[in-house]
Amino acid sequence: MLKKIKKNYFSLVSTFLIIYFFFNLLSGQRGLISYFDKKQHLKELQMKEALIINEIRDLDFKNSLLSDNLDLDYIETLIRERFLFGKENEKIYIISYDTKN
Repeated sequence: MLKKIKKNYFSLVSTFLIIYFFFNLLSGQRGLISYFDKKQHLKELQMKEALIINEIRDLDFKNSLLSDNLDLDYIETLIRERFLFGKENEKIYIISYDTKN
């Protein structure tokens, strides 16, 4: 028995090494399965980053509308949304009086 092990020593060691590397390739911290999990997590984080960047751009735009050069239409929209002044799909009529009669 000992002679057979000595004779096949190289093939036994190489077999165990191949099995060890194969399992570490598939599983483990740097394995293939972990790679796909990390890749999916990266995609999710990139999507969240894109949403946050769009939200920041939107807030920057709204902030610029409220800066030195006031946009009266935007302020009117804010008043209607925040204070519930008026309703959606309403018609607004502006009546001007002519005083030159």
